[in-house]
Amino acid sequence: MAGFTPPPYPYDRLAPLQQLATAVPGGLVDLSIGTPCDPPPPEAMAALADPAATRSYPPSIGTAAYRAAAAGWLERRFGASVGVEQLAACVGTKELVAGIPQWLRLRTPDRDTVLYPAISYPTYAMGATLAGCRAVPVPVDDGWRIRLDAIEESDAERALCLWVNTPGNPAGGLDDLAAAAAWGRERNVPVLSDECYAEFTWDGPPRTILQHGTSGVLAVHSLSKRSNFAGARAGFYAGDPELVRYLSEVRKHAGFMVPGPVQAAGAVAWADDAHVAQQAARYRERLELLVRAFGAYGLDARLPGGAFYLWVPAPDGDAWELARQLAEVGGALVSPGEFYGPDGAGHVRVAAVQPLDRIELLAERLGA
Repeated sequence: MAGFTPPPYPYDRLAPLQQLATAVPGGLVDLSIGTPCDPPPPEAMAALADPAATRSYPPSIGTAAYRAAAAGWLERRFGASVGVEQLAACVGTKELVAGIPQWLRLRTPDRDTVLYPAISYPTYAMGATLAGCRAVPVPVDDGWRIRLDAIEESDAERALCLWVNTPGNPAGGLDDLAAAAAWGRERNVPVLSDECYAEFTWDGPPRTILQHGTSGVLAVHSLSKRSNFAGARAGFYAGDPELVRYLSEVRKHAGFMVPGPVQAAGAVAWADDAHVAQQAARYRERLELLVRAFGAYGLDARLPGGAFYLWVPAPDGDAWELARQLAEVGGALVSPGEFYGPDGAGHVRVAAVQPLDRIELLAERLGA
């Protein structure tokens, strides 16, 4: 019997398009991966140099300062009161997303299914695969919101967890988090709410599932997007106290630890909101320029409900052909929607992660 063979990493498949885009005079405008291009807060960078945080092993659950700063941010930003015993650090959030099905299956071995939005961040499905679980996509509606009513009860009975993502990657949809929390509690299924783009919510205020209680739910947050701290790998999960306790103990045994200097810097970043407001303004300006640029090129580009991506339909349904045109004509590298599930195959995702002058260059090329 053949063992597991990892599939090609999605973004590695863009190499031929990257060559096309790089050949355009003025060079590549890389809008494919959601990697921040702007600086992290200088106060956080200064905290990285603290030698005291380097000498000792950091607590896996997070330092008192890191956890207090994260809990303070939840209260300040969302009005969600969470005790520090209901919150723990994680190494960014991708490792948590990929690993949590394994740990939940150890806790509940008679369940084997991970539910996740049909158009979404690919690591939800990959986490299920790596745990030897069933990855079951849940349809989304025409506003790119998860359709809880479409979940088969037979799948719910086997579910280890349900992932929701608000604002959503790639399409920026805003799920009904109160309904998701209620759905999970009624069926004893943990609801895991990936909220890493919450600071960049354009349609209404930012939201968290923790506004609807902590029983049976976890909110997952990251400094990668909020504070341009993707390379530092710092996030947290918070919510149901028993679930947080279980996960933090498992992770302690496995040696998952956010480095001490990163925790010191992260505590500074979670405590400051001014740099985030500046970043939100940058993303909003870039998104609006991209909407105009793609509109002038004849594409139906619209501002999302949240996050910093445009989810653009290919006029003839061929996303790879649209990606090729954008590379050849505009020097832009974008992501075909199939990276985010088969249901996304007719769209491309465009990440507003280049400085304004590069996006202006793209707009000029497309306009020409």
